[in-house]
Amino acid sequence: MGISNSSVNEDFILVGFSDHPDLEKIFFIGVLVSYILTLVGNTVIILISSIDPKLKTPMYFFLTHLSLVDICFTTSIVPQLLWNLRGPDKSITVPGCAVQLYVSLALGTTECVLLAVMAFDRYAAVCKPLHYAVVMNPRLCRALAGVAWLSGIGNTLIQSTITLLLPRCGHRWIHHFFCEVPSMIKLACVDIHANEIQLFIASLVLLLLPLSLILTSYGHIVKAVIKIKSAQAWRKALGTCGSHLIVVSLFYGSITAIYIQPNSSYAHTQGKFISLFYTVVTPTLNPLIYTLRNKDVKGALRRLFDRDPSS
Repeated sequence: MGISNSSVNEDFILVGFSDHPDLEKIFFIGVLVSYILTLVGNTVIILISSIDPKLKTPMYFFLTHLSLVDICFTTSIVPQLLWNLRGPDKSITVPGCAVQLYVSLALGTTECVLLAVMAFDRYAAVCKPLHYAVVMNPRLCRALAGVAWLSGIGNTLIQSTITLLLPRCGHRWIHHFFCEVPSMIKLACVDIHANEIQLFIASLVLLLLPLSLILTSYGHIVKAVIKIKSAQAWRKALGTCGSHLIVVSLFYGSITAIYIQPNSSYAHTQGKFISLFYTVVTPTLNPLIYTLRNKDVKGALRRLFDRDPSS
């Protein structure tokens, strides 16, 4: 498989895509380009949301948090992935794996909850337009963002700690490209049935609960727009919610395929490619989706780069 032996016996081996050696160079270039685009795109969104007065709204407050999460999430995974793709050394140190496990799970969970918070914001904007500023006041916005971050921290402190405490009996070959709970618990040399149930329950709560809140919010939005019976209202609602819906579909569509399923059906190759989508591709697409579909963001970019006050 073209994997060199680690010089330190305790290091983990990230098998990654070593069973597709002919694709590793292509993956390296693709992941590197995506990572650069992720850093640039999300940094630009944070920058314009911070300095443009027209973007001082709850929607862009949460979008700034989403961009920050995406930057940190990919940074916790991609540099190690690039290192492993560039040559035969697929090792990652035990402390490095632990840090990656804690940080990536915390940020992935935070994004799940944050997308639900953003759906509530869109619900308030469409269904309660006259009271929007009162409902989505700065204090509530900060509290909701705090809930998202604390959910991520709380989940990873529990899940990652339990996973790392499992006895491994020397097993160190991780059939994935990063340290993730479903792959890590497979290294255990004890019965992990209880761990699988606990992971499944946690995934139901932290994936399906936010997703159900998102669907509920959009259900109310659709009902509100139908009552108006106006093509213009439909266009405005799509303009307001379209970008968020696309981002939700991409992120939840891929991450639920990994976590909401019996562990026995978790295919190594299929799981790695799906994980590549939500860890590398989605954070790259998020700023592009919000930029291309959003007049406010495009206007802010013109003002930032053209310095044209009339734009």
